[in-house]
Amino acid sequence: MLLRLPTSLSEARRCLADGAVPVGGATLVWAQWQRDGFPEQAVSLRRLPEATVVDAQTLGAAVLLHQVDERVPEVLRRAAASIGTGAVRRTATVGGNIVGSTLRCLLPPALVLDARATVMDGDGPYEAELAEVVAKRPLMLDIRWRSPLVSGYYKAPGEAGGPPPLVVATAVHAEKDGGRRLLTAVRDGGEVVSGSVPATADAGRVLDALEGTALGGLPGEARDVVRREVADVLGRADA
Repeated sequence: MLLRLPTSLSEARRCLADGAVPVGGATLVWAQWQRDGFPEQAVSLRRLPEATVVDAQTLGAAVLLHQVDERVPEVLRRAAASIGTGAVRRTATVGGNIVGSTLRCLLPPALVLDARATVMDGDGPYEAELAEVVAKRPLMLDIRWRSPLVSGYYKAPGEAGGPPPLVVATAVHAEKDGGRRLLTAVRDGGEVVSGSVPATADAGRVLDALEGTALGGLPGEARDVVRREVADVLGRADA
């Protein structure tokens, strides 16, 4: 297998045109390739500047999970720190988790940050909704988001090899009209659902409004965790 390491977008496009398969950190695909056979060519973005950015509003797809630090919002940082073991976080990438993984621990945080992805096909880079990224699994270059006022992240304890643990991500954003909006996303089992409601001063009314979104269909235990996490983030937003 030939591993290609593009250093420019034009070179990355040529890799895709030649049929190179994205490898990410290889934590997810290596076992599959050992079982099913290795592709002729693979492409890693670890030397591509556009895919290795870490700042207050951008996170590159080739960034390793252990490199996700205080430069990004709390909800993303805590999510990355909760994934796998230290050895996994030193190898696995942001793009691999969102695009390649079935668990997608970073997807709920990205959703509550109202993030969009920059992806690439044979015609070059373009912006895409996260739903498109999950469904079509293109080559992802980065995610970009709106900076929240506050954010929070909860991941239930889980066992290796067991069912995916419950994940609840929350964020409060300032609106252009002076109001605020609460975004909440939950991974329950293999499904991710989200909801968005105005973040008024009445926490009880906010929680009731969330029941009218897709989050209202969650099991009772998961809804209890959502209510707790939402109350916490609203309290910090008002502090």
